[in-house]
Amino acid sequence: MDKPVVTVICLTYNHAPYIRDALEGFVCQQTAFPFEVLVHDDASTDGTADIVQDYARRYPRLIKPILQKENQHSRGVNLIPSFCFPLVQGRYVALCEGDDRWTDPTKLQRQVEALEQHPEADLCGHCVRCTRNGHPHGFRAPRLRDCVIPVEEVVKGIPIATASLLCRADTYLQLSPMREVAFLDLSLLLQGAVRGGLVYLSRCMAEYRLQTPNSWTATHRGHRRIEAAATEQKVVEAFDNWTAGRYRQAVRWRLAKIDIGNRLTRHQYLTLFSPRRLPWALSRIGRTLCRRFRSLYCQLRWKKSL
Repeated sequence: MDKPVVTVICLTYNHAPYIRDALEGFVCQQTAFPFEVLVHDDASTDGTADIVQDYARRYPRLIKPILQKENQHSRGVNLIPSFCFPLVQGRYVALCEGDDRWTDPTKLQRQVEALEQHPEADLCGHCVRCTRNGHPHGFRAPRLRDCVIPVEEVVKGIPIATASLLCRADTYLQLSPMREVAFLDLSLLLQGAVRGGLVYLSRCMAEYRLQTPNSWTATHRGHRRIEAAATEQKVVEAFDNWTAGRYRQAVRWRLAKIDIGNRLTRHQYLTLFSPRRLPWALSRIGRTLCRRFRSLYCQLRWKKSL
């Protein structure tokens, strides 16, 4: 078998109700090149590993399971660099967690072609449909047309989903200072976009499920959201140091956004009207309205796929 061009990394834990959809999204991909799928199950207790093993038996050249006997996340182990990095063979790495799914069989082909056409960039993303409890819940779409989103906008924050990301492997496997602070999607976005921005495809090609058990959206609320914001701030500050302040204005915007988000979480609404914070708060409101307009546009554009 030829060496894979793309390595797909799928992390799963107690995703039995969803993992078949994720795996079907992988095996249905139509590509002109070989690819592989690393599925890491972190000692699930609901039968997820059995489903993964079944697909590995049916598609032995494609699905490569990594099955843990003991939960590694609870031991503080960083799953991807510890277990997936050594197995990556592709020139590109694509991501999709076990409770999300790809909905377009041409996704990988389109994204690889996009990065081949933009050798100056390392990262590609696309529009994603969000659902909650099986019902449509908007779209994550930072733009309405195909384009290259500049690094400054990525630093400020864009609505992009993990299931949409494809990165050059050399960049993905790099352990930058941001990832040393925290191995987050944000760390990869900043690291992947810094050389030439993010290549964005407006085609909706995946589904991002919100509020599934054990997911980030289900667990990070209230005090935990404040803790997550503190980590986000450290990652952004590490990026600022890593780039020697080259994107300082965008970093300032992101830090102000984090501050405003914390005050909203704490219900400190009146503090947003201070002369120092009001401009940032109004800017955030404007960007939020634009994001909701884009989501509505995507709902109309992709109505037949809902």
